[in-house]
Amino acid sequence: MKTYLLILLNICFIACAGPKNTNRSMTTNFDKQGHRGCRGLYPENTIPAMLHAIDLGVTTLETDAVITRDNQVVLSHEPFFNHEISTRPDGSPVSASEEKQLNLYQMDYAEVSRYDVGSRVHPRFPNQKKIKVPKPLLRDMIDSVEQYCISHQKPLPQYNIETKTQPATDDIYHPRPAPFVELLVAVIREKHIEKRVIIQSFDIRTLQYLHTHYPDIKTALLVEDTDSKPFALQLRDLGFIPTIYSPAYSLVTQLLVKQCHDAGISLIPWTVNDLSQIKALKKMGVNGVISDFPDLFSAL
Repeated sequence: MKTYLLILLNICFIACAGPKNTNRSMTTNFDKQGHRGCRGLYPENTIPAMLHAIDLGVTTLETDAVITRDNQVVLSHEPFFNHEISTRPDGSPVSASEEKQLNLYQMDYAEVSRYDVGSRVHPRFPNQKKIKVPKPLLRDMIDSVEQYCISHQKPLPQYNIETKTQPATDDIYHPRPAPFVELLVAVIREKHIEKRVIIQSFDIRTLQYLHTHYPDIKTALLVEDTDSKPFALQLRDLGFIPTIYSPAYSLVTQLLVKQCHDAGISLIPWTVNDLSQIKALKKMGVNGVISDFPDLFSAL
């Protein structure tokens, strides 16, 4: 335990002793994040899902980014057409056996946009509203949300964007971290939302590149419930103090809340779909939660 604490203190000392980095400021208000927009209510990672989440009062729109062959940044959780939600341009459903062959990184966006990802009944979200809708470009989603908020006099949200990368599929399903981040940041800068963006990832390589080249953009370290490494060792591997630590909600303990806050890190777990669990986590001191059902936030 003593060694563990020394590692954590050393990481925090190095971070605090270096140049001031606004990336490390903690979230002060409870951050209500709509997972993939509002996956439990509308088709995930689509513009209608984002606009409905805004109507429900989310403070942050959580989403996923992939890259197409023609270097377009597209909203998608998988770098292929998931058989659970995807319909081919000819109206036939995508099957489980073929989904990974429909690799978005090997398709131009003109082809990607012909697929429908909102009409099929989702096996895990049967009450999700059905809409014929494509995977949108990130820039189009941002434009739609910004215009909607201005015209409806709603606060502009934050955008929490996950880079869908992993070493095993570099140059197969996505670019390597450096070109991926550069394409993503180019859209962020084009839309002038740098101060309202969080880049999150399970892949520490993309966060490390971002921290080195764009240190003013907020970062979130995503952590699976299968990750057995202690908190301090995860930070050691990352090599810097992220803005947000974002674990599976089952990993949250009172000790973890204290560790994050002592290090100046916001703690925002995923994906919490039960109101009593959201309330319990809020009482423990987390800085926000990510939920498929942002309509639950109204009960807070």
